[in-house]
Amino acid sequence: MGEVRFYHLTERSLEAVLPVMLERSLDRGWRVLLRGTSEERITALDQLLWTYRDESFLPHGRAGQGAEASQPILLTTSAGAPNSPNTLFLIDGAVPEAGELARMEMAAILFDGRDPAAVEQARGQWRAVTGDGLKAVYWAEDAGGWVRKAEA
Repeated sequence: MGEVRFYHLTERSLEAVLPVMLERSLDRGWRVLLRGTSEERITALDQLLWTYRDESFLPHGRAGQGAEASQPILLTTSAGAPNSPNTLFLIDGAVPEAGELARMEMAAILFDGRDPAAVEQARGQWRAVTGDGLKAVYWAEDAGGWVRKAEA
């Protein structure tokens, strides 16, 4: 069992921070499942990960397009983890499956700090995570970087 990291986005967009986080995950040798709630957002992220840098791209695939098991990063809105990830990213209010967080080496919940509903949902997820006895770490943006604000 690893830790569940809560990333409170207040200065930058998800599109600005996510590629860097995914790149670092791959650098660590992690396999990633990224779960969202909107096919439109997943489509946009799919394009972003191919083009976010001129000199490189992030190898990834989308659920439902074949070869899911071989993808180092798999984007989905569905339940299940066909690429056998050890890292889970939840965006836009996506929720984990029962027991899924405990199976991960690391899970990241990214939420928009400018959206009161997203903040309230993240608070509920924090309570659920800590109530399940999992390690939770809260990160907040500060001057373009991340500051560790709380741990339980």
